[in-house]
Amino acid sequence: MKKCGKLFALAGSIVLASAALVFGGKSAPAPADETLWPTKGWATASPDSVGLDEQVLLKLDKDMASGKYSQMMDSFAVFRCGKKVFERSYAHDYSKIYGKDAGERGPYNERLTGRYNYFDPYWHPYYHGTDLHTMQSVSKTVTSVILGAAMERGDFKAGLDTPVLKYFDVAKVKNVDDRKRRMTLRDLLTMTAGLAWNDEGFVTGDPQNDTSLMEGADDWVQYAIDKPMAAEPGKVWNYNSGATELLAYIFQKETGQDIDDYGQKYLFAPLGMKHEWKRTYLGVVDTEGGLYLSGSDLAKIGYLYLHDGMWDGKRIVSSEWVKESVTPYFLTEAESQFKDGFKYGFMWWLFKLPGSAENVWMARGFGGQGLHVFPKEGLIVTIAMWDILPTSTGMELAPSDFLPAVKSETCEVGAH
Repeated sequence: MKKCGKLFALAGSIVLASAALVFGGKSAPAPADETLWPTKGWATASPDSVGLDEQVLLKLDKDMASGKYSQMMDSFAVFRCGKKVFERSYAHDYSKIYGKDAGERGPYNERLTGRYNYFDPYWHPYYHGTDLHTMQSVSKTVTSVILGAAMERGDFKAGLDTPVLKYFDVAKVKNVDDRKRRMTLRDLLTMTAGLAWNDEGFVTGDPQNDTSLMEGADDWVQYAIDKPMAAEPGKVWNYNSGATELLAYIFQKETGQDIDDYGQKYLFAPLGMKHEWKRTYLGVVDTEGGLYLSGSDLAKIGYLYLHDGMWDGKRIVSSEWVKESVTPYFLTEAESQFKDGFKYGFMWWLFKLPGSAENVWMARGFGGQGLHVFPKEGLIVTIAMWDILPTSTGMELAPSDFLPAVKSETCEVGAH
């Protein structure tokens, strides 16, 4: 969904409990040249057995449980060498926490009832009482993966320099000018569409922000494509949830297939992922923010990209797509807690650690959803929370918060 700006902590009545264990049991070591594939579930091991410092992870868990980062932390998990080595969950009564807000119309609750009331515990943060957590704008990253899979298979034949208006009846689109005619698929993927769009307003609670207005409309695609142009496409980075929603519509037009159905067949099922995906009021898949996954399945997206788009001997996306996806295109505005700011690829956030030549690959979602992939260390971290009010005071976890746990650059194979 929206840009995950500063993550906020909410003062109030909270039920918070650590509800999972560090995996301390021994597991049989795999041969050094054997890759573990968690299609049917992650193998488990202790942090020490894969070169991680358990005490650092326990300290992080303590800080998360105490509300140092957010009192709305829902889960935290760490993966390395094809194994899940640490996991925590934290219980909250969201019906009490957001009960009052659920009945008040606003930018997080445009229609008061249903799947776009972000305070409704039937829909948020967990899907209908399951362990599937709202991913919000992590959905954008997964959309990029599915598009890459369709290109790899030859089902999405158009190139990235194809004009967006090819897929629309221009006579029915508002504010058409030469700039809008030049807007391409690549511009949608890299958040450089040039459309006038205010996504920051959602984080600050501005009721006139475009993402809230789009979600309150019946036809999201029409709302997005009708926006006037504010810049030349490909020249200015501006986070735009509507741009990703256009990709859901374009995917259907180009392939003749629904992007959720396609993703199930060629991404989710091959990786052994369970998911749910919300749709707009007209039935278009909500690629800007409607996906639900568990932390363990979200980590599989990172594992797929760590393996260059391969999964258990089968290519899911091309190595070229992986490389382009995590190649920086633009430096985004630095957020307050990150002095160096982020860069952006094909719907992946990229953050360079001080003194490092490599970027950490990140998927980030409103409310505190996060996937951190450290390519040099082969480390994956997932986080989920539901910290959504602009009056909150929490902090986003930075990639540098997790690096102290790394004791060795590579896995230490063997039981400990």
